[in-house]
Parts: sequence; structure tokens; C-alpha cells
Amino acid sequence: MNNLQDILYNAGGIEINGCIDRKIRGITMDSSLVKKGFIFVAIEGSRVDGHRFINDAVKRGAVAVVCLRFPKKTDRELTFIKVRNTAKALGVMASNFYDNPSVQLKLVGVTGTNGKTTVVTLLHKLFMGMGYKTGMLSTIVNKINNKKIKATHTTADAVSINTILRQMLEEGCDYVFMEVSSHALVQQRIAGLNFAGGVFTNITHDHLDYHKTFAGYLQAKKLFFDGLPKQAFALSNTDDKNGQVILQNTKARKTTYALKNVADFKGKVIENNFNGLQMEIDGNEFYSLLVGYFNAYNLLAVYAVARLFEMPSGEILTELSKTTGVEGRFDIVRSAEDIIAIIDYAHTPDALKNVLQTINEIRTGNEQLITVVGAGGDRDKSKRSEMADIASELSTKLILTSDNPRSEEPEAIIVDMKQGVAVVNRKKTLSITNRKEAITAAYHLAQPGDILLIAGKGHEKYQEAKGVCHHFDDKEVIIDLFDIK
Repeated sequence: MNNLQDILYNAGGIEINGCIDRKIRGITMDSSLVKKGFIFVAIEGSRVDGHRFINDAVKRGAVAVVCLRFPKKTDRELTFIKVRNTAKALGVMASNFYDNPSVQLKLVGVTGTNGKTTVVTLLHKLFMGMGYKTGMLSTIVNKINNKKIKATHTTADAVSINTILRQMLEEGCDYVFMEVSSHALVQQRIAGLNFAGGVFTNITHDHLDYHKTFAGYLQAKKLFFDGLPKQAFALSNTDDKNGQVILQNTKARKTTYALKNVADFKGKVIENNFNGLQMEIDGNEFYSLLVGYFNAYNLLAVYAVARLFEMPSGEILTELSKTTGVEGRFDIVRSAEDIIAIIDYAHTPDALKNVLQTINEIRTGNEQLITVVGAGGDRDKSKRSEMADIASELSTKLILTSDNPRSEEPEAIIVDMKQGVAVVNRKKTLSITNRKEAITAAYHLAQPGDILLIAGKGHEKYQEAKGVCHHFDDKEVIIDLFDIK
């Protein structure tokens, strides 16, 4: 679809200046990407106002401009469209431009504080394993069947999403599983998409630097379910106290999953150790290679989605029992001396607590649990002391270090974290700013049988400081220390 009139369908236009019967070659919100025959959409962001770049877009060849307000001078040869919300309009127009690929796919969005990447990845592995061509949009990587495409955001911009959805459709995908972040919901990055279903994993303290309050954060998540069509399903974890709140105003079919409460899809953990989980789901026992109660929830959510698509229970559980975990999520590496290192993305208080509690539930108590953790710069400062408090309370030894300091000084972030360490736990807490040195110190403190938790960065292959991303990989450092060939 490349006629301007068709592209503007349902975009919320309130005034048009110029011809709308013209061919369009592309659409973008970035003036530097504009080419001849493009539509430029001026997004009024929190830091930059796209209206400032209208002239630049026109000079580069834009033939149509979508905006909140017309410029003082408009060229008669161009088309200017005033809309109520340019971010929302971009999503709708991008979907229209690519002939609404999400309508032709079974697209499922997964949102929540923790578990999004694992659920999306496991769903992709499960459906691929059952013989379906499947797409995935995640924090770690995007995939069209088994072909990897680098991911840059939890949820990409609307044009990028529709570009890849169109590719997925052209390559025969039936199902697509997608992480949906709270930022993307507020910024209308999924506007115009048609979802076959939505999954809520949980909600805890995170992103308050952006949403300001927990109520604002919850409302952002709820927006996704409020917008689901009535033919879709809304699947919620009702062991989370906000699981029912998420479903309050949705038009979609309400379904639930839980380990503790009554739910449509019920699970139970029979055994949990470093080799995996033994679970019962809907009366059927199965074994998983994944570890921890948080993964029990993830597996249950994945099972529920497959059942909602009417997949046979036995086939689902057989395939899930073969499925491996996700890079950087409770990622276990063992040394020849029987030291266990666990690399995990946990970067919120709740996620860190879940991982530490899981380790403590499994270990005998004779081993040391040595935790290495930092906190990101330019993000919610209130969680720093809380994370350090949790880590110092639940670990034998704690090393506070640098994460992604961004524009902040890593030492200052560590000072913020140390404020959360109780007096009784200060003796077992060290501060080593250099992350590689901190991990190395943890290794040298460990004895055979001990457990190292390297938390906060997980799958990330970089460390961001002063606007520069330097190569850094927690797992790579551990493998070198363990001398694994």
C-alpha cells in the first residue's frame, strides 16, 4: 500500500493541506533517513521536538509531513497533515504502508517487569519445535524462523516493527512473539498493530525514572490490555497482586495462570535444583532444564499460550522438556573445580531477590554464595540501595561494582548502593569499581562447590560509560577464569 490517502486511513487526521492522491516511497520519524517521496512524521518527544526538523526533511525529499501544528510557511507542492497524536499516527500509518502485516499474523505481545525475554524466547523455541514458522521480537535478538536479526530496543519503533513483520510474513511465519515494554506503550510504538493475544508476567519496582510513580508504571502496562481486540486473549499471572487489575478493562477473552491461586492454567513445582525443574501442569508431570520458581511461571505462561492456540497438551510438554534456557537468564557455567557461576540479567530489586532466593532454596548452606552486582547510571536511583540491601542480606559475600554507568561516575553509583547495606552486613561487602576485577575477585574468593552470581548485565556484550559502549561480556570473563576451552 503506497498511496498517501490509503496510508492515512485511521491515522487521526484533523486537517489536510495539499493533495493526498500521491505515491509514497517510505515513511520515517528521523529526518536524516528521509529520501525522495517519503512521509516525514514530526514526533514531539521528551527531549527533541521533530517539528524542528521539518525543513530538513523537506530538503531531503519529503513530499508529505505529518505534524501536530502546521509550519508558518507551507509549500503548495507538498502535503501537510495535522493529526491529534503524531506518535500514534506513525504506528497506524506504518502498518498501513506495509499492508497491515500484523493482521495476517498471529501476533502475541508479552509485557511485565520480569520474564518477558524468557517467555518470548521459549514461545519461539516451542512453536519452531512443533513445526511452525515463527518470528520473535525480543531484547536480545529478533528472529525470522532461525535467522537472527540484531535487536536494539526491547520494543523497536513502529516503522522498524512493521518492516520486520512484513519480512516475517513474506518468509511464511504463522506466529510472532514480541516483547512489549512500558516505554513503547506510552510512546505509542505498537499503535496500529493487531494482537491475537497478550501476556502479563508480573509487575514490580522498575522504570520509575520514566514513569515517576508505580501507579503510572502499572497504568502503562494496563494500556496494552485495554487496547486488545475482543477476539484476542488476555493471559495474566494472578499470583501477582496486580494480575486481576491488568484485566479489568480489557475487551479480550480473560484467562489466567498461577502456581498458588486458582487459575485457568494451574502449575505446581515438585522439585527444583541446579539441573532443572520437575513440574506438574494441568495434572501432567514434566521435567524442564530451566531452574527456579520464576522459570516455573515462565514455563506455565508459555504452556498456556500454546493451549490457547489449541495445541495438544502432550506435544507442548514434550517439546518444553527439551527446551534450553535463554542466554544471560540464570545462565549456569561450571568450572573443573566444581565452582558454579550463574550469569543473570537481574537488574531490579525483585528480579535480584528472585534469583538469590532460588539459589538459596537449592544450595545446602555449606557453600558460599558470592554475588557481584552493580546498578545502571541515569536510571531510577531509588532501587540502588534496595538492590544492595537484598544482595547483602541473601549472599555470603557481596561485591558492589560498575554496571552501565552511562553519564554518571560508577563510584557515585556504588556509594548510593552501599547506603542500603545494613550495618550487620558491611563486613561481608566489598566495593571494586572495575567490573572485570570484581568478577575476578569473586572467583578467587570461591572454594570448590561455591556459587558465584554475576548479576545485572546478563546477555549484554558491552559496558556503556560516558556515551561510549566498550566490549564487555560477563560470561566471557567467567569462561576465561574457569579456563574453559
